Amino acid sequence: MERGLKKELTLIDIFCVATGAMISSGLFILPGLAFAKAGPAVILSYIIAGIFCLPTILSMAELTTAMPKAGGDYFYIMRGFGPLLGTVAGFSTWFSLSLKGAFALIGMGAYLSLITNMPLELIALLCCIFFIALNLIGVKEAGRFQVFLVLGLLGILLAYVLWGIKTVNFGNFSPFFSKGFNTMFGTASFVFISYGGLTKVVALAEETKDPGRNLPLGVILSLGVTAIFYALVIFVTIGVLNPENLKETLTPISDGAGVFGGNILKIIISIGAFLAFISTANAGIMTASRYPLGMSRDKLLPAVFQKLSSKFKTPYIAILFTGFFMISAILFFRLELLIKIASSVLILLYIFANLTLILFRESKIVSYRPKFRAPFYPYLQIFGILGGGFLLIEMGSSIVFLTVGFLLLGFTWYKIYAQKRASQDSALIYVLENLVSKNKELTSDNLLAELKDIVIQRDEVVRDKFHKLIEQANIMDVEGILKAEDFFRGISDVLGEELNLKPRVIFEKLMEREKESSTVIRKGMAIPHIVVESKSASKVLLVRAKAGIVFPLDEIVHAVFVLVGSSGERVLHLKILAAIAQVVQNPEFDRKWMEAKNEEELRSIILLAERKRA
Repeated sequence: MERGLKKELTLIDIFCVATGAMISSGLFILPGLAFAKAGPAVILSYIIAGIFCLPTILSMAELTTAMPKAGGDYFYIMRGFGPLLGTVAGFSTWFSLSLKGAFALIGMGAYLSLITNMPLELIALLCCIFFIALNLIGVKEAGRFQVFLVLGLLGILLAYVLWGIKTVNFGNFSPFFSKGFNTMFGTASFVFISYGGLTKVVALAEETKDPGRNLPLGVILSLGVTAIFYALVIFVTIGVLNPENLKETLTPISDGAGVFGGNILKIIISIGAFLAFISTANAGIMTASRYPLGMSRDKLLPAVFQKLSSKFKTPYIAILFTGFFMISAILFFRLELLIKIASSVLILLYIFANLTLILFRESKIVSYRPKFRAPFYPYLQIFGILGGGFLLIEMGSSIVFLTVGFLLLGFTWYKIYAQKRASQDSALIYVLENLVSKNKELTSDNLLAELKDIVIQRDEVVRDKFHKLIEQANIMDVEGILKAEDFFRGISDVLGEELNLKPRVIFEKLMEREKESSTVIRKGMAIPHIVVESKSASKVLLVRAKAGIVFPLDEIVHAVFVLVGSSGERVLHLKILAAIAQVVQNPEFDRKWMEAKNEEELRSIILLAERKRA
């Protein structure tokens, strides 16, 4: 039996993981390089990149609250498009997040090497080992550490803005589009990786308390706060630094602090930069390691990646694997080129996130039950897809070519290893079925059942007696119109076999009960219920009759709950009747019941209905 991860992350943890994962190289290294490309309009480049992120963040929030599982965007892309694109998405996100974490470790090494005279690579290596150990101990400890880092960082940046804004030279902003209007969009692609931390946080969904509230609220707050801080800090930096110096520096914020605050503020900002790199590196290992775990659960990677520490409940093999890759990147990779590839991969994943949401919405899967729904569907998602495509084009053909090469590596792994092992329904198949087939030929019930189980786990649904009866219940889809007597005769055979009773006894009791008073409780709904002489024989039979069953007084019924209780469990019998009454009171019940595609969807409508549970 699969062991779940601990739910220990709160709203402040989610906010700080996402914010800490963003505010590092995107603010403390990239602004100078970006200014060289766009001039003062780089401020708008950061804002544009954030705006293009918004549709995807809202889509991710919906998908993640529907499927709060380790692996984040990989998990729902896998369920949306199937194992092939799932494999590519899993590797791509893991690769992108790991490289961003490695880049942060290099930044840490650069700052520390100035005061320790130790080699940059050695410092980065030691820091990486420290964060591996921290994440092996537990996500709660890593999350608390992240809160301390991020709140301290935001405080330092706020002091920088408030102090420096008084000395801004507005002449540095003229001309605002000094490099041309179009370069602003190309630079938005260049700095897009600055918002990559938003992808990281969805990987922690399985370990988040109340993910339906904390995940969407946490990432939306993080995006807003980060975009504001980016714009304000870069505005002050451009305003206080000589433009020629800003183009050349890799430490723009520290240099800006030195202009109006002297060495004291420069040291404080350097400390803030160091905190930022620490938070990004910590978040990198914390989140990237959940992708091998999620892929292993789906048999796209070997089962060893699912192993959890018996003491700390952390995926230690996945953490060690990710840490080893980051160490390799520090020692051997040319990070500048790879970060550009990571940025393009991130944009591609954002496009797929929006496409996945559209697939799930159009699939009409009953057990797709997000706690948060992205607004302005599908226009916001279409904007996100087109915006991502525009940013990819702006990155240039060489980067796109290298990105495609990396995606082909993921495709190769799928063909060699995963194709023989992985089997997964997808929302895409459900959409195709809706378009081309009225029969249940393309899909199985695997995805429907999996999503139902996720909702039950997410909402901590109590599996009371009624829940268990529905899980075990037979379900009948009746074709053609029937009279109640013929209907009772048919189900008596089914129930008689299940309860080891004579069908005639059940039939007579059903008919007698109906003569006493009609079991039709409202238009279209009936609950025939009887008690038999048995110590323990409670059974429920679910029936849908699209054409209808004609009960006495010519009442046409389309939904029938047949309940057989035992003489020894009369109290339970009444509780089950009450539970059924609560379920069918939902104003959407009749529509969902008639539109359900198969028996598993009918079962899910009952199991996932809101009601009081014993």
